[in-house]
Amino acid sequence: MNTAQPQDQRPLHGILWMLAAGLFFVGLNVLVKYVGQTMPSSQAAFLRFLFGLIFVMPALVRLPRASFGAQIWKLFAMRGVVHVGAVLCWFYAMTQITIAEVTAMNYLNPIYVMLGAALFLGETFSIRRMMAVGVAFLGVMVVLRPGLRELGSGHLAMVFAAIFLGASYLLAKRLSRDASAAQVVAMMSVTVTIGLAPIAWTVWQPVNLEQLGWMVLVAFFATAGHYAMSRAFAEAPVSVTQPVAFLQIIWAAAIGALLFGEPVDLWVMIGAGMIMASVTYITWRETVLKRRVTPNPNEPKT
Repeated sequence: MNTAQPQDQRPLHGILWMLAAGLFFVGLNVLVKYVGQTMPSSQAAFLRFLFGLIFVMPALVRLPRASFGAQIWKLFAMRGVVHVGAVLCWFYAMTQITIAEVTAMNYLNPIYVMLGAALFLGETFSIRRMMAVGVAFLGVMVVLRPGLRELGSGHLAMVFAAIFLGASYLLAKRLSRDASAAQVVAMMSVTVTIGLAPIAWTVWQPVNLEQLGWMVLVAFFATAGHYAMSRAFAEAPVSVTQPVAFLQIIWAAAIGALLFGEPVDLWVMIGAGMIMASVTYITWRETVLKRRVTPNPNEPKT
C-alpha cells in the first residue's frame, strides 16, 4: 500500500525535477566525453570522485559517530569494489562509443536491479515481469546489433558497467535498511575514491588547472543529477517520472551530433525506446500493485 497521500504528490514538480536530472546527466556525459580525450579514463574517474567528496562533506563529518556492525562495514566495502568496476567501465565506454549508445545501455540498470532482487533478495518475479525483461534485452540487441556491425571494447565495457551498477544499487538497497541515504552516498564516495587511487596512479599524467576545473564540474553535475532525481521521486510517483527519463536519449543523440560529430543512429533510438518501454511498464505495474488496499489473494503476484 502506498502511504503517500495524494496531496503529498506533485506530479508537475516531479516531472520538472526529472527533466533537470536528465539535463545534468547528459551534461555529465558530455563533460566526461570531453575530458576523457585529455587524460586516462581511470585518472578522470578518480578525480571525479575525489572532488565529489566536497559535496558529501556534511555526511562525511558525521560518519565517525555512526555505530555500524561489522557486517554493514563489509557491505560498504563490497559496494565500493563493485562500484569501482562500474565507474572504470563507464568512463572507458564514454571515450570509445557514442553518448547515445551509453545513455541507451544505461537504461538497463533497473532491469539488472530487478533481476538481482529476484535472485538474491527473494522478491517476486512474474511472467509479466519476465516478458518485460525479454523486451528490454531485445532492445539491447537492437542497439548492439551483433553480427551486423563490428562491436568494440567500448560496447563490452558498457555491458559490464550496467551489470556492476545494478549490483551496486542492490547493495545500496540492502544498506538502506541500516544506514541513511546520506551515509550510503558518503561511504560510496570514500570507498570508490580509495579504490580508484592505485589504478589512477599507474597511468597518472600531469594535469593543469583547466582540467581540474572541468573535473570539479563533472563532480558537480553528477551530484546535482542524483539530487534532482531524488527530488523527482519524492515529488511524484516513479510511474510519472520514469517516462521523462527517456528524453535523455534524445538530448544525448543531439548533443553527440552537434558537439562531437557522432552520427545519429536510428537503431540505437529504437532499442533505447524498447528498453525504456519495458522499464516504464514494470514501474507502472509496481505502482498499481502498491495502490491496491485489499489485493485479491487468488491473483498471481506480478
